Amino acid sequence: MEMAISFHNSSFKSPFINPNSNPKPKFLFPTQLSGLISSPLSSFNCKRTCLKFGSRTFTKPVKCSVSQAAQPAIEKRSQLKRRSDIRNIAIVAHVDHGKTTLVDAMLKQSKVNECGFYPLKSFIIVFRDNQFVQERVMDSNDLERERGITILSKNTSITYKDTKINIIDTPGHSDFGGEVERILNMVEGVLLVVDSVEGPMPQTRFVLKKALEFGHAVVVVVNKIDRPSARPDFVINSTFELFIELNASDEQCDFQAIYASGIKGKAGLSADNLAEDLGPLFESIIRCIPGPHIDKDGALQMLATNIEYDEHKGRIAIGRLHAGVLQKGMEVRVCTSEDSCRYARISELFVYEKFSKTPVERVEAGDICAVCGIEDIQIGETIADKAFGKPLPAIKVEEPTVKMAFSINTSPFVGREGKYVTSRNLRDRLYRELERNLAMKVEDGETADTFIVSGRGTLHITILIENMRREGYEFMVGPPKVINKKVADKLLEPYEIATVEVPEEHMGAVVELLGRRRGQMIDMQGVGAEGTTLLKYKIPTRGLLGLRNAILTASRGTAILNTIFDSYGPWAGDIVTRDQGSLVAFEDGSSTSYAIASSQERGQMFIGPGTEVYKGQIVGIHQRPGDLSLNVCKKKAATNVRSNKEQTVVLDTPLDYSLDDCIEYIQEDELVEVTPSSIRMCKNPKFAAAKKSR
Repeated sequence: MEMAISFHNSSFKSPFINPNSNPKPKFLFPTQLSGLISSPLSSFNCKRTCLKFGSRTFTKPVKCSVSQAAQPAIEKRSQLKRRSDIRNIAIVAHVDHGKTTLVDAMLKQSKVNECGFYPLKSFIIVFRDNQFVQERVMDSNDLERERGITILSKNTSITYKDTKINIIDTPGHSDFGGEVERILNMVEGVLLVVDSVEGPMPQTRFVLKKALEFGHAVVVVVNKIDRPSARPDFVINSTFELFIELNASDEQCDFQAIYASGIKGKAGLSADNLAEDLGPLFESIIRCIPGPHIDKDGALQMLATNIEYDEHKGRIAIGRLHAGVLQKGMEVRVCTSEDSCRYARISELFVYEKFSKTPVERVEAGDICAVCGIEDIQIGETIADKAFGKPLPAIKVEEPTVKMAFSINTSPFVGREGKYVTSRNLRDRLYRELERNLAMKVEDGETADTFIVSGRGTLHITILIENMRREGYEFMVGPPKVINKKVADKLLEPYEIATVEVPEEHMGAVVELLGRRRGQMIDMQGVGAEGTTLLKYKIPTRGLLGLRNAILTASRGTAILNTIFDSYGPWAGDIVTRDQGSLVAFEDGSSTSYAIASSQERGQMFIGPGTEVYKGQIVGIHQRPGDLSLNVCKKKAATNVRSNKEQTVVLDTPLDYSLDDCIEYIQEDELVEVTPSSIRMCKNPKFAAAKKSR
């Protein structure tokens, strides 16, 4: 693989290129170019910045050819101008690479320097010395804090040297990729956060691919640089290779790299020379991310990229103003297409400042704002000028790959714990989810009380289930199934790229497990000095169902599994995802210690003594293939025939399965019963009736 290296100064003579010949120049990694760039190129197209941290003052060039990536757009739309006092950026990365922690550090810093560098005193939040600051302040959702992941994108803004920086924190998990795709419509550049040990991971590839397709400028942040096994050179080279694989332009490949420790709030232009704060990061954002293209005097245009709901204000549309000026009380046209428009009035207008919405009278093109007053606004619709407005292109996201069946609760315990139990309640809630979640689809099922919900992955749908459960809904869900396609009479199924980090001593068991699930190894390499191996597989999505628990069992809880959708491919054949059957209760009642003591010899139990059960409920895992019906409510006979004293019964600790575990566990003929207080599994009565009829 080769790459051309070009410089803007014609007087510069590259030592790698013979002027009398025209061969392709030698391919060089960014780290191999470091010595070359530091001296001769420092005077070419580089703005110098004086940074003062503590008692040290140094001058370092911030090189930003990447900001010229959008120049062709200026030629095509010469009437558009750059707005220099605003930067709109999204922070994107793989899950657990430190996006939200990095935003925390940006918000918490409040120190003012002598040379005019003030990271965040006039930023959004000024924290008092004695003020309690919650970790991951951007993860405001209870579910996000419990799981330690970002599920919904969040807006905030900071002010640095008279420039307002709108920051959008995005999810890192592949199942929420639709959220990232939407957000990229609002920004002109991204901070690509990469772990200093792991390097680019599957979701890194996905978000970078989308950012490059939009033509956005990219600043690469190598985060967690303080880790003992950090390998920054490898990470930068791997990221550079990823840019080339994704057909990035020469300007985009010439990205600015920043080394940072989000948890310590430090950043620098080299891995071994970090400043005392995030100064170099803010400088790079200002210099390398271009301002928004705007048509200030044009007709009003704003694309509704996100929707929020407030009990008092109703639906709130969030988006970037592309053209014109938006004012409070203004009458506008809301367009889905040129043929479908309606009129509305703006009741309130907000911009993001100080980590909250600040009411304003007007917003100019280029800024991100929140609009109230349009009750039926939908994501993807355009708020346009009443007389001359035209719709912007609609938002497109990738198709879902997994589906699950939702139905009303039919167990004997229906209505005991839930507030909303009817099919009408269930239908209204599911279709309401579509208003905000563009990557999800809902269809009516075979019966009036069944609905098919399709999403990007099992976690994507599980988060919806958990939210509905907390809202008071009671329902049942079936096992996840992949969405297949037929092309030219050939059955195609979705394939994903799975990466597994596992210690060497457990690698054999994990490789065997992935092989049984039709996985094909693509790559295997050592990671750091910790004796960890990184396995990369292409595997059918069917093979991933229930894989997470199986891999944790095979590796004794040490493996880390990450997946990302790759493409559709030929049907891989039958895959067995579970070797063991279920233990099923065959009568209603309350479980007893006497019955469980004998039942646990047949397998592992899900319940303890004193638990209410019903006929058909799954109470444990059978140690052999096939289901086994048990009586877990049997009581010891109360007779005086035996004179022996009571024997001490020793019971094993029951398995505590979460919602995710239950959904991974169930098979085709099983269901998960979801209520606000309980999660149970049961056999599907429709399959039992079908077996009896045979």
